[in-house]
Formats: sequence, structure tokens, C-alpha cells
Amino acid sequence: MSTLRLAALLLLVLIAVPARAQTPIYHCIAADGHPVFTDQPCANLQATPAPPSSGTDAAPSLRPPATTCAADAEELRAAVVDAFANRDPNRLAGLILWAGYGEHAAVADIRSLAALMQRPLVGIELPDDGSSQLVVHTAVDPGEGSGDTRFAIEPHAGCLWLRRP
Repeated sequence: MSTLRLAALLLLVLIAVPARAQTPIYHCIAADGHPVFTDQPCANLQATPAPPSSGTDAAPSLRPPATTCAADAEELRAAVVDAFANRDPNRLAGLILWAGYGEHAAVADIRSLAALMQRPLVGIELPDDGSSQLVVHTAVDPGEGSGDTRFAIEPHAGCLWLRRP
């Protein structure tokens, strides 16, 4: 019976050792306002400790992610510039109003967005002609045609969205 107790005691010690070896996770707010989770104290990263969550909040995993959308055409334009800067077709796709698209049409459009992101961005224009359009100008090789891609700007649910014409 003493070997059973010794084995149980040894098992408890082994279980406790990894728990003590774990480093704390620090929740910080970076200078740009984004949350940061790290194994270093916030001061080491020139960040501010995040305020502790109140007990009345839902668990973080149960909260929906924060969503932001363009409130005006300039915000929408800036989001498109950001998508091109990061070569992120998914970010660009997130700016498009997909209501009414079939699955195959959406997949084809996402593929064309990925191809569009491969070309160097020359500029983004919001024409003053009242057309509610955003025009993406990209560089093209000679003989390839126009490097202009036009998107209609459509308001929906308090946000502005791109829509393929």
C-alpha cells in the first residue's frame, strides 16, 4: 500500500510541476490601440496594461469579434489602400457586399480579386461625377488593356460597401 501512496504522491508532484513552470500571459494595449498578448511585461513593449475585465462581461470567446465598416467613401478608399498594401485579397473581399451572389460567382470574383492584388497599385480614385464609384488603377503590361477596375459604392446597414458592377 505504501508504494501506491508513493506513486500517487509522485503523480501529484509531476502534475504540479508544469503548472508552476508556465509563464504568465500579459494582456496589453499597444501604442496604436491594438490588444497584445505576450509573455513579457507590458512596459517592456512600451504598452499599457489592459484593464481587467469585469465579471459581468461575457467570456471573450463568446463575444462576437469587433466589426468596423466604412462610414464614408474616404474610409472605404483607405481600407482598399490597406488591402493592397498588405496584398490581402481577403481584406478586399471583406469590403464587398456579397448579397445576391451565388457561391460560384463569389469564388470567381475572389479569384479575380487575388489576381488584381498581384498588380502594382497606381492609385484609387473617387470620381466627382456623382457616379458613386471607386476606381482602382493598377499597372498593366503594354497590350493588356486597361488597368482600371471599377466598383460601385453601395450603402447598406449604415456602411458603405463595394459591389462589382
